[in-house]
Amino acid sequence: MQQQKSYRILLLGSGGREHALAWKLKQSPRCSHLWIAPGNGGTGDLGTNVPLEPMDFTAIGDHCIDKKIDMLVIGPEAPLVGGIVDYFNRHLQLAQVLCIGPSKAGAMLEGSKDMAKQFMMRHDIPTAIYRTFSLSNSDEGQAYLRKHDLPIVLKADGLAAGKGVLICQSREEALTEYEMMLGGKFGTASASVVVEQFLSGIEFSVFVLTDGERHVTLPVAKDYKRIGEGDTGLNTGGMGSISPVPFVDDSMMEKVRTRIIEPTIKGIQTEKIDYKGFIFFGLIKVGIDPYVIEYNCRMGDPETESVIPRLKNDLVELFEAMHHGVLDAQTIEIDPRFAATVVCASGGYPGSYTSGIPIQLPSGSDSLIFHAGTKMTATDLLTNGGRVFAVTSMADTLAEALAKSNQTANEIGFEEKYFRRDIGFDLVAK
Repeated sequence: MQQQKSYRILLLGSGGREHALAWKLKQSPRCSHLWIAPGNGGTGDLGTNVPLEPMDFTAIGDHCIDKKIDMLVIGPEAPLVGGIVDYFNRHLQLAQVLCIGPSKAGAMLEGSKDMAKQFMMRHDIPTAIYRTFSLSNSDEGQAYLRKHDLPIVLKADGLAAGKGVLICQSREEALTEYEMMLGGKFGTASASVVVEQFLSGIEFSVFVLTDGERHVTLPVAKDYKRIGEGDTGLNTGGMGSISPVPFVDDSMMEKVRTRIIEPTIKGIQTEKIDYKGFIFFGLIKVGIDPYVIEYNCRMGDPETESVIPRLKNDLVELFEAMHHGVLDAQTIEIDPRFAATVVCASGGYPGSYTSGIPIQLPSGSDSLIFHAGTKMTATDLLTNGGRVFAVTSMADTLAEALAKSNQTANEIGFEEKYFRRDIGFDLVAK
């Protein structure tokens, strides 16, 4: 019997998503050693944190050569959009590293909302009607906005750390924000602005792992972006998530599969895009039909913290199957219980906040406490970001899972801690 290969793995990123991925990778007997770059105060318990920035491709490549890395798992979107997979493929000493993530061309499905929209139009994938404008045709954009139905959705074309989407309730507000965006409100990300039809419905997220031809579908999730309870206030990177999603039934998933997932992967194949990694479909249920709001080229955060604990499969084996083109031989096994994730944030987030605050963690909790914005000194665990922890609990009912996560979030101690106590309550059976 042929011995199964063990992998020396480097995971890029420092958030809750990466802690959840590290937690899952470490469970695999196929993972012989795990490095996390740069990691956080929690990932160091699962592997070796290394002080490398995900955008420093040269330093990452040197580390992979030095440590004989077999597999590179890319957590965040910026290095993917920046072309890290292409960099590895071009480098003679790095080309054999199994990269979990698409090429730059594939990552542009997230890196440019205009390019993603064009792709969806070419392949008849249901999405909102849109137009894209830049400084070169700014006047045309203004005229378009003056006639547009309300509300009006404005999106920065490029990466804007999850903050580049605005829903304007009046044409005056839309015109003002449009000018500010083209004027650099989101830096180069809003050099072009996508003006989009507003779709009224309820959002959910679907994730697949694909080699660009075959795919497997992971558990479905729903996240909560607004900072305030009752879905009020500013957008954040995500204040919580739940999985599964009660309103996403077999009929809805069949529509998602036939109308969205399969045409997307067929489009990737037709256009000869090198894509080996995750696709995150940000979807909205309008009436009884799903529409695509956006693509992401990686797993979501905090959705990963709800999805990964429900995945029973060995993640390293799934990555290996993707690499060898045998994903269609894999059967995804999912824990039937509910997973509920509640994010503990620094006071002031998503605006200005203070870091370096000491943290006290509860003992004896059966919740999973994924670190997001933390760092470990020689003696103390300190806050080091806007979103500090993602607390995930599992139970037979959503209400029970949420109650566990809220209790654990309440027991985590640091000054000015904030968390939403209503995550998932809109979906709890009354």
